[in-house]
This record gives sequence, C-alpha cells and structure tokens, in this order.
Amino acid sequence: MNNDFQKIIEFRRSNRSFDPNTPVPEEVIRISLERAILSPNSSNMQLWEFYWISSKDALQEMIPLCLSQQAAKTAQQMVVFVTRRDKWKERAQWNLEQIKKTIVNEPNRLQKGGLNYYGKIMPLLYRTDPFGFFSLVRRSISFFMGLRKPFFRTGGSANQRITVHKSCALAAQTFMLSIAAEGFHSCPMEGFDEIRVKRALNLPRGAEINMIISVGLGTDEGIWGERNRVPYNDVVFKK
Repeated sequence: MNNDFQKIIEFRRSNRSFDPNTPVPEEVIRISLERAILSPNSSNMQLWEFYWISSKDALQEMIPLCLSQQAAKTAQQMVVFVTRRDKWKERAQWNLEQIKKTIVNEPNRLQKGGLNYYGKIMPLLYRTDPFGFFSLVRRSISFFMGLRKPFFRTGGSANQRITVHKSCALAAQTFMLSIAAEGFHSCPMEGFDEIRVKRALNLPRGAEINMIISVGLGTDEGIWGERNRVPYNDVVFKK
C-alpha cells in the first residue's frame, strides 16, 4: 500500500469555498497542467485544451458564467477543460510526424502499423459529413465485423463526443490530484453557461466544455458534509 497516494486521495475533496487571503502560486497550476497533459487518452489524439483563468478580471468574468457558485466566487485560479474533437486532423498528423521522426531507412512493423493507424484508421473514426455517410460506414463495419468476432463498436457523433470527453475527464482528474498533492483544493463545476463560456474564451463551434475546475485553499465551510460512498460490494463485482 502506498500511503502517500492514499493521503492525496483522502485529502482531495470538492471544496466549494476558498480562503480569499491565500493565493495559489502559479507554479502549482503550471506543474498540475503539465501532469494533466501526461494523462492517458484515446489513441494519443490529445483532443483537449486547458484554459487557465488567472487574472482578477478574467476570474470576475467567469463568476456569473458559473452561475455565481461560491466555488467560482472565491476561486484563486480556474482551469476550463475543453474537448477539441474538431482538431482530429491536426492531432492525427502530429502523431504521424512523431512516428516519421523515428524511422531510419525503412519503417519497421510497429512503425508501419502506426502510420496506418493515424493515416487511415483515425480519419475513418473521426471524419464527418453533413449527410451522415461516414457514420453509416462506421456502423456498418462495426455490425458486419462484429458478427464473426469481438470488434470495436463505433458510429456517429455521439460516439466521438463520448470518447473525447472521457479523455478530457481523465486529464481533469490528474489535475485535481496534482492540486491536492501540492496542498491545495479544487472543485469541479458542471454548473455553467456553456454558450457564454465558449464566447468568453473565443472557442469555435466544434469545441465543448468538459468541466471548469476552481482552485484555492479550501475552508471548513467549503466541505458540505462527510464523503459518503455506496458500499464497495454494491459497486465492485469480481469475476
């Protein structure tokens, strides 16, 4: 048992009221974002962006957009976690370039697989069109290939959204654990006006807000009771 990690897990609570007199050093946010970038994500596509809200004016602007929650009003720092499904071409090409840098003379089997994966598979999984043709192609491939053997089931826009939001949420959790490891507290907020937040951050239509995390030194009143969880045996099933 790693007691250090256990302490971090137990220390991390969703604290909804932060000490206004205790600033959060920028280095704490910076290192936590660097750690978040190391999070696992689907196919290493990294279809995420993190918007660090630090200045007083920017923090004040975010308060009404977060529905004036106490966690927003008292935040010393905020980070908006954003999914960028619309950047799939750019990120697939980036992965291709990373593989090409490793090739000497001719690509080996693993490198060929990577080139095929990002050059052909990713476009098949992420490409869209106004008429849903590619969604139909993906569903058809999944259906017919799945008749004979276990096969990855994919389809349209909903599948893509789930994939990128799962990856972004993993990064958000890494960020919050890092904040806890540095002795500060966080609160992941889902209550916000997504349209106005996107407008404030000048985000394109294809971007989506995954969550907004406020950061500060938590207070006793920021904890709204015991951390109750459904019993282990009600949620864990060993086969």
